[in-house]
Amino acid sequence: GKKTKRRIVPLTERAFTVLSNYFSLNDTFGYTARGIQKIVRRVSNRAGITQKVSPHVLRHTFAAACVKKGLSTRYLQMFLGHDHLSTTEIYLNVSPEDACADFKKRF
Repeated sequence: GKKTKRRIVPLTERAFTVLSNYFSLNDTFGYTARGIQKIVRRVSNRAGITQKVSPHVLRHTFAAACVKKGLSTRYLQMFLGHDHLSTTEIYLNVSPEDACADFKKRF
């Protein structure tokens, strides 16, 4: 099921460093879903983000950024832990402007 599925999580060097530092200072493991939600909300408030931010919103944002940067949808499927590409496609809100720009770039 969802909770037991192992996933590969790609990180930039900077994200790896920030997370490593965070976990070295906060050595509590076994965060609950609610605990993660609180952390995300607190960090987004500190960053001055006024829209509601949740782990799921971050997941969607990650997926959209990957597609915009040209990552293969198959790779994205693997990162998100989806069994079916159709599930991954739910995350792909492609604008007509982006589609046309990509078409022009390729042809």
